[in-house]
Amino acid sequence: MKSKLFLFAGLVFAFFMFRLVMNIAGLAITYGEFFLGMCYYHGYGVTEDPSKACEWWTKSAKRGEQTSQYNLALCYEDGYGVTKDLDKAIEWYTKSAEQGNPSAQNNLGLCYNKGEGVTKDLNKAVEWYTKSAEQGDLSAQYNLGLCYERGEGVTKDLSKAFEWYTKPAEQGYPVAQCSLGKCYAEGKGVTKDSSKAFEWYTKSAEQGYPVAQYNLGVCYHKGEGVKKDPSKALEWWTESAERGYPDAQYSLGKCYAEGKGVTKDLSKAFEWWTKSAEQGLPAAQYCLGECYEYGRGCEKDMKQALQLYRKVGACESDNHEINELKERAKKKLAKLSKPKV
Repeated sequence: MKSKLFLFAGLVFAFFMFRLVMNIAGLAITYGEFFLGMCYYHGYGVTEDPSKACEWWTKSAKRGEQTSQYNLALCYEDGYGVTKDLDKAIEWYTKSAEQGNPSAQNNLGLCYNKGEGVTKDLNKAVEWYTKSAEQGDLSAQYNLGLCYERGEGVTKDLSKAFEWYTKPAEQGYPVAQCSLGKCYAEGKGVTKDSSKAFEWYTKSAEQGYPVAQYNLGVCYHKGEGVKKDPSKALEWWTESAERGYPDAQYSLGKCYAEGKGVTKDLSKAFEWWTKSAEQGLPAAQYCLGECYEYGRGCEKDMKQALQLYRKVGACESDNHEINELKERAKKKLAKLSKPKV
């Protein structure tokens, strides 16, 4: 009897050991496929091959490996190594996110926020951002801050926006540092503090974030949180403008047009206003219209001037300054379109 029991126990033990070894082997295969995908993606030891990377990540993803699922979703979203397919991107983001992958949770939140590959659903966006943010994902924490600032998918709460911006900002995330600076500059969710705004704009600007570089230029231009310094304003606006930020390009154009912090140069003003206007900034379009109307920094061209004034007059905005520009542009149009008798 005892020998039979020992035999039975031995068989059970052998069965469970077999299953354990097979599970370990399965994990080894899964992670091996994941790492092979990484090798083909980065070109480690092999020629870089996007389609091969996706092929190996697909094998691993189908076995349930969450990072492979996330990587595969990125590939389908961007059309890297596979035909672009937002439905498949959502499918793999969801599988990875449901396993707790914070990057996938954040990207799934972005998809719901923008309505890309899925019906737009701001509540769902907040749900996924929150799951990711609570795991410490910096991008998700910033995105959640934006939701609370704008009241998208949640009740608007500037204090909560400030709270979520602070978390990634303190870890060096430049976009959040800029937003935190704005909170201090405008007193949103926190007591207004120009010095603190300047401090956070500086941290962000020094990492090359163009919006913060522009805002820092404004601080130096107006003397907010720092001593007024036109040359420093010009320096930071130039940094931002060269990175393509339209507000900085417009401000830099004004500096050259008025000779503030730099030698007056209408050709340079025209150049920077053109760059800004091409990105749709109404203030730059209006100034560029005047350049063409009066021949400032360029040859006179009434056709171009009228076209730019029409763009300004047709823009939609709740901004008081832009609405004033619209009225001025409409007056220009009425005057310049009037037939000569």
